[in-house]
Amino acid sequence: MNQFMTELNQVGIIPVIKIDTAENAVPLAMALQAGGLPAAEITFRSNAAEDSIRAISKSAPELCVCAGTVLNVETAKRAVDAGAKAIVSPGTNLELVRWCVKQGVPIIPGCATPTEVEACMREGLTTVKLFPAEVVGGVAMLKALAGPYSGMSFMPTGGISPSNVKDYLMLKNVVACGGSWIVPEKLLKEKRFDEIQRLAEEAAALRDTIRKGTKN
Repeated sequence: MNQFMTELNQVGIIPVIKIDTAENAVPLAMALQAGGLPAAEITFRSNAAEDSIRAISKSAPELCVCAGTVLNVETAKRAVDAGAKAIVSPGTNLELVRWCVKQGVPIIPGCATPTEVEACMREGLTTVKLFPAEVVGGVAMLKALAGPYSGMSFMPTGGISPSNVKDYLMLKNVVACGGSWIVPEKLLKEKRFDEIQRLAEEAAALRDTIRKGTKN
């Protein structure tokens, strides 16, 4: 878990991706790696998610591929069998959390309230996803959570964009941010991997610029 979180922190901005055809998975992974973002959260919002994770894990094993929008244990099992290095869920499903913890699979469950954060703490987790970040208070919420939950770190996702990602990454309790702007569905469907690489390069450059500053 600690090694995975270190990888996550190094990448800083995690592309959140809905992929409709597995044939695009490997070229996408190559574009993200070339752009300086060697990570991907492949969401189970399409039937191609499982095969895409499998293709990436085989062809680009060094890429930190996670399974997103995992709602139950059955989907988590499929994702892990396909090669997912971690499970990401939109909410706090304790059955799912406990299965992942028992299996030694890193999991980042979604939290929108202090109550959910505390539920995850009781399961031994130290990193959760603030979701949907902008809707539930964004940066102000994370600053408020930093006081009572100083040992927790967060991966805010939902409403993150180039215009506000700096505000999030500057916070000490943010390990990384999830963002969907790096791999727009339209570009992926049109196989415009050069453009996706360019967006990844811009995000990586933004991340590096932010890291030169001091976290709040």
